[in-house]
Amino acid sequence: MLNVEKHYLPLLRRPAYLDRPRAREDFEVNIKELMDFGVLRKVGHNEQVDVTTPIIITWKNGKSMMVGEFRAFNTYTIPDRYQIPRIHEKLTQLPQAKLTTAMDSLKVFHQNV
Repeated sequence: MLNVEKHYLPLLRRPAYLDRPRAREDFEVNIKELMDFGVLRKVGHNEQVDVTTPIIITWKNGKSMMVGEFRAFNTYTIPDRYQIPRIHEKLTQLPQAKLTTAMDSLKVFHQNV
């Protein structure tokens, strides 16, 4: 759960970035998949939604993935008291590691190491 300041400006809503006609199809497929898994839900027209900025990333092989752009939202988050360690410090410790993992939990977390 993120710590967010209670009084932030609802100016974070932007339309989806769609750069090609097929992007709309990819977007709909990604949305349906995430709704089927219960990660997303449909928002009614009378509900207040402050953060909605989907982006479709397409690789050279034609596959695509929907991600969120939260740079504006980061302005209003309160930093954790115990922050995540710096990446370069952890990468220097990798040669001594016995196990390295990558995880994608229904597109909620994705890390390649």
